[in-house]
Amino acid sequence: MIFKKEIILLICILYFCNICQAQLSNNSSNQWPTKTVRIIVPMATGGGSDSVARLIAPKLNEQLSQPFIVDNRGGGGGLIGISMAVKSPPDGYTIMLISGSVPATIAAHKPDYDPIGNLAGIIRVGFSPLLLVSHPSIPVKNTKELIKFIQSKPNQLLFGVPGSGSLTHLATAYLMSITNTKMQHVPYKSTGYGMSDLLSGRTQVMMTGLSPMLPFIQNGKLRPIAVSTLNRWPAQPEIPALSETISGFDVESWFAFVIPKSTPSNIVSKLNTEINKLLNDQLVRKSFDALGIAVAGGGADDVDKRMRSEIDRWTQLIRDSKIQIDQ
Repeated sequence: MIFKKEIILLICILYFCNICQAQLSNNSSNQWPTKTVRIIVPMATGGGSDSVARLIAPKLNEQLSQPFIVDNRGGGGGLIGISMAVKSPPDGYTIMLISGSVPATIAAHKPDYDPIGNLAGIIRVGFSPLLLVSHPSIPVKNTKELIKFIQSKPNQLLFGVPGSGSLTHLATAYLMSITNTKMQHVPYKSTGYGMSDLLSGRTQVMMTGLSPMLPFIQNGKLRPIAVSTLNRWPAQPEIPALSETISGFDVESWFAFVIPKSTPSNIVSKLNTEINKLLNDQLVRKSFDALGIAVAGGGADDVDKRMRSEIDRWTQLIRDSKIQIDQ
């Protein structure tokens, strides 16, 4: 009988401890943030993701009265930084800024963990087109002429990509699959290395971010062919969209915040609210415009749906087109 009473007492103590722990956890999340928040950027400094994170971080610092520090963790096409975020405690003190290249990387390299199952969306902050350009040495001025030229020289033209299995690699492979064309891809460590060979004519075609290309288009060193978004880009309306020649072609380079999956919902909601608020600030919008990025905003569900759909999209393309990913 005494033994049974001791068991009942132990159960009561454990139950009470669990209630206290839950209450403490709830209080802690309600007071969030009370210390520095780390923003992992799974890319090197200087790229689009890094620029967006460094634009938003000080604004969150002002609004939430705690430091938001950008932590660049490049390597593995973003997988090193993603792995760090997945393994971080779900307490709101580690968030991550991802781009549209992340679903492409996940589809191409198939990490041994489940990013979708371990990360939750916070908000999509912006998006921009990729720009298809050619070197002036090839005699093409538009999408139709480029397609015809590539078809006349199967596997002879070279297109540069910043990383095998990257968004730009798969977007170009998608273009080739639709148009029944073949080029050889040349992977580089970064867009900068690829741009160097493109400008010298060692490669002939590239699809990458719009902003880095503009100075070279303006001085005639590169020729703009088309943007990858469904519609023309408002800031450069003179450049056609690929969809005007290839019906339905639509690839966005987008940026979004994610967080470890089990983070308390009130923290996710607070981040979503605060980031939506700063995205409506006119100075922030002007800064986004300067980066060639359109402001997005909205709910957390959009990020989760977009991640799932794009991983499925690129996985199917890799499988159906038998794309070889250089490891």
